[in-house]
Amino acid sequence: MATAVEGLTTLLSVGGLVYMLLALWGARDFERTSRRPLDARSRRGGYAPDVTILKPLKGVDAQMYASLASHCMQDYAGRFEILFGVSSIDDLAVGQVERLRSEFPGCTLRLMECPERLGTSGKVSNLVQMLGQARYEHVVINDSDIRVSPSYLTAVMGCFGAAAGIDAAAGTDAAAGTGGAAGIEDARVGMVTAPYIGRTAAGGEALTLWSRLEALGISTDFLPGVLTARKLEGGLRFGLGSTLAVSRGALAAAGGLEPLVDYLADDYEMGARIAQAGYRVELCGEVVETAVPGYDFRGFRDHQLRWARTTRDSRRWGYVGLGITYCIPWAALNCVASGFALWSFTLLSVAALARVAVALTVGVGVLRDGQVLRDLWLLPLRDCFGLGFWAWSFASDTVVWRGERFRLRGGRITRAA
Repeated sequence: MATAVEGLTTLLSVGGLVYMLLALWGARDFERTSRRPLDARSRRGGYAPDVTILKPLKGVDAQMYASLASHCMQDYAGRFEILFGVSSIDDLAVGQVERLRSEFPGCTLRLMECPERLGTSGKVSNLVQMLGQARYEHVVINDSDIRVSPSYLTAVMGCFGAAAGIDAAAGTDAAAGTGGAAGIEDARVGMVTAPYIGRTAAGGEALTLWSRLEALGISTDFLPGVLTARKLEGGLRFGLGSTLAVSRGALAAAGGLEPLVDYLADDYEMGARIAQAGYRVELCGEVVETAVPGYDFRGFRDHQLRWARTTRDSRRWGYVGLGITYCIPWAALNCVASGFALWSFTLLSVAALARVAVALTVGVGVLRDGQVLRDLWLLPLRDCFGLGFWAWSFASDTVVWRGERFRLRGGRITRAA
C-alpha cells in the first residue's frame, strides 16, 4: 500500500509540474497576442462603438460606490450609457445611483425597476428586463463591485475591431463605429471578457487571512487556469463575470439571456453559448479589480465551495483534471509516503519553484497584482485549501449564495429546503 501511495503521489506531482509548464506557456501566449503596445492614434482612432453598460444592483457594499464611479470616468471616443437595474425601487442601491447622478451630471445614467422574477437568479432576471431598454447595439455586463480604469471601455470595445484594420487602415477606412470613431468591426467576435484581480482591505473592509487567500487564489490559481485553457483550446470558450461585452446580434444567435435565468454560472454559460454559435470569445488585455470582502473562515469556505461546484458542473472533465494542478500538496504527501527520501525533497523543491514561477509570471507579470508579492509565502497554504475544496466539492450539490442555500444540478440552481 505504501508503495502504491508513493507511486501515485509521484505521478500526481509530476502531472502538476507539467501543468505549471502549460500555464507558463499560456501566459506567454497571452502576453504576446493581447498586450501589443498601442500608440495614441490607434487607441483614440480605433473601433469604439456606442455601448450600454448594464449594472444589476442589489443592496450596498463597502466598495460599491467607488466601483460604480469608475465606470462614469471613461475616456472613450464613442457614446456610452449606464443602465442600473434594481428589483425594487426601495433598494438601498437607488441612493447610490442618485449620488452618481449629482456627481457626474455629464454622464448618461438611467435607473430601471425590474419587478419580474423570471427564474432563480434574480441577477439574470434583472438583466433580461434591462436588455430591452438598452439603446445601443453593444452591451457590457459586469457586477457592482468591479472597478475599472479610465481606458476600460477603449480597451474592451477595441477588441471588437477588425484585427487587420486599425493601424494599417486607420487613415483610409471609410467605415466608422456608430459613435463616429474610425474603425471596422470584426463580425467574428461575439464576446469580449477581461481578466481580474481581487483587491483586499479597501473601502473599510478588514484584511483577514481568508480574504488574502481568496485574492491570492484569483491571481495565481484561477487566472493561470484560464490562460492554460485559452492556449490548449485555441481560444476561450466561456466568459468571466468581471466583463461580459457582447454584440446583441451574437447574443441573440446564442439564444439570448432568457435561458440563463436558472444558471448560477451565467457568465460561463453566456460565453459558451456564444462560442457554440460560431463566434469568437476574446480575452482583453485590460485587467479590472473585484472587491474581496473581509471574509471569516465560513464566508471563505462558502465562496470557495460555490466556485468549485459551479466549475465542476460547467467544465466537468476539466474540473476532474484540476486536482492534478496542486503540485505542492501532492509533492509534500509524496515526501511522507516515501519515508522522507532525499529524492522526494528534490521533487518538492522543484514543485515549489515551478509554483512560484507561475504565481510571479501570471500574478505579477500579467495581472500587475502587487498583493501577490505580499502574500507569496501563503502559496502552500492556499494550495492545500484548494486541493481540499476540490475534493470536498464532489461530496454535495449544495451551494450558499448571498446567504441562501441552493441545489446545483447541471449548472442550474433551485432553492434548497
